Amino acid sequence: MELTPQIKEKISLLQEKYEAMGQDMVSYLDGLLYADFLTYWDYIHLDTLLSLQSPKTPFPDEEIFIMYHQITELYFKLSLHECKQIAQHENLTAKFFTERVKRINAYFNALTTSFEVMVNGMEKEQFLKFRMSLLPASGFQSGQYRMIEISATDFTQLVDKSKREELSNASIEEKFEHIYWKFGATELSSGKQTLTLKQFISKYATQFLALAKEREHSNFASLYKQLEAKGEDITLLAEELRKLDLYVNVEWPLSHYKSAVRYLEKDPVDIAATGGTNWQKYLPPRFQKRIFYPFLWTEEQMEEWGKGWVLSVLQTLKSKH
Repeated sequence: MELTPQIKEKISLLQEKYEAMGQDMVSYLDGLLYADFLTYWDYIHLDTLLSLQSPKTPFPDEEIFIMYHQITELYFKLSLHECKQIAQHENLTAKFFTERVKRINAYFNALTTSFEVMVNGMEKEQFLKFRMSLLPASGFQSGQYRMIEISATDFTQLVDKSKREELSNASIEEKFEHIYWKFGATELSSGKQTLTLKQFISKYATQFLALAKEREHSNFASLYKQLEAKGEDITLLAEELRKLDLYVNVEWPLSHYKSAVRYLEKDPVDIAATGGTNWQKYLPPRFQKRIFYPFLWTEEQMEEWGKGWVLSVLQTLKSKH
């Protein structure tokens, strides 16, 4: 093979690279010479990935349940990857910020539109049987989802709505004691914390508090206001943040609500969720009024937050029965 000028240039650049690190380029070329070619299955660790489903029961649809939740967590990891790039960018611009939020919105769009797999992709009879083997585990225990919330907004917006105004100037620790999701995992009969919640807090509380402090001035709401103060054009960014607000605080919880209604609503008595969560009041967006960016919505829009979506889902489900 002829050593073209392009090849010689690449070799010269490699030589400079390795010399700068005090390394011998020839040794690295030997390694390249003897190394096997990379395969698709090795690169993405396919065999390991496909071995990570371990159903607890013999019901076939449990494997669907497991895989969908694993896919969900991978999308959450993608979202957090974007959150980190935004928060740690040394010279953040509205353009970069907008592009990365668009990516997160694409991930959540994929999640919300694929949730039909959960709603219609399992036999109700199978689900109601295998779910009892999952106690006290619950999708409520997704730590990555909570980290996305912390990255997306001022921590005060995650405080239960009854305490938000009162704790607006409180410490992160005080706010965490009244974070909204703690009120969504109380025992229906006693009002005490469920085992699901106790496990969740034990595993993630330290991480959540550390991230909340780290993102105090680098969450999306704060960064948006910083760019606005600099006079940057944040029109497109505002549009994407509104979409994110709806995806995370309306569409995603509503997808779960739709699934819960399908599988857990039983007239006249509702079936408790596996974690004992009071899902009827926890999941509907109109009850929680979680809004990441109140400064991007009108008072009327916030007053009607989630109402239309919840009503449309209920009407659709009722018309099918």
